[in-house]
Amino acid sequence: MKDKVMSIGIVCDLTGLTERQIRYYEEKQLVFPVRTKGGARKFSFEDVERLKEINEKLRDGFHTFDLKKSGRLCCK
Repeated sequence: MKDKVMSIGIVCDLTGLTERQIRYYEEKQLVFPVRTKGGARKFSFEDVERLKEINEKLRDGFHTFDLKKSGRLCCK
């Protein structure tokens, strides 16, 4: 499902990441939430899976630059 309906708080609960980490990954163009008229980020289930994968790869020693450059992430 590609509908972007989840708030950043829900995504934090589902991924175990902090809001700051998620914003950082967005800043590094690793995840692409949509914005509401009020500026709130909305994420899809696909985004949640991507964030989990990012977190796992970073724990394995990759760097955000490596992930973006290599295109080794699912679900873009």
